[in-house]
Amino acid sequence: MDIQPTQSTQPISDDQELAQALAGVVDAPDPAPMQFEETPTSAPMAAPAAVPTPTLPDAPVADVTTAPLVQPSDLSAASGGNDLSGIKKNAIDELKPLVDKLDLPADEKFDAYLLLIRSTDDKSLIGPAHEAAQAITDETRRAEALLDIIKEIDYLSPADDQAA
Repeated sequence: MDIQPTQSTQPISDDQELAQALAGVVDAPDPAPMQFEETPTSAPMAAPAAVPTPTLPDAPVADVTTAPLVQPSDLSAASGGNDLSGIKKNAIDELKPLVDKLDLPADEKFDAYLLLIRSTDDKSLIGPAHEAAQAITDETRRAEALLDIIKEIDYLSPADDQAA
């Protein structure tokens, strides 16, 4: 099937040529003229009944321009002193010596070490994380874990160590 235009195509260079090109499209007869449905006119609608405005008790309105702003430290004090970053730090400090005692599959233990490394930037956890990665039996998952170890070492090592 040959799909070649029957007329030579030339670039349209001015508005009149464009108008003539479009005239052929616009002058094409409509397949069916459009008909619109008219809405019958009826008596005008009555205005809605007025809704009474509720009255509020005379209470002082707070001046928002002078109200003190609530600070995040105020929120933690108001919630009983639950400082989330402090709780996180304590949980990490408590978890570090216990990770090796977790009865988890090797890949989950590796994930725990990786979480601790990323939360603390503690280089001393790289060795135990590497041991956990080596114990992973699934080769694909072990390869991913070893790549994560390499990424963490690169992240934690200064640029001058990498140049050596």
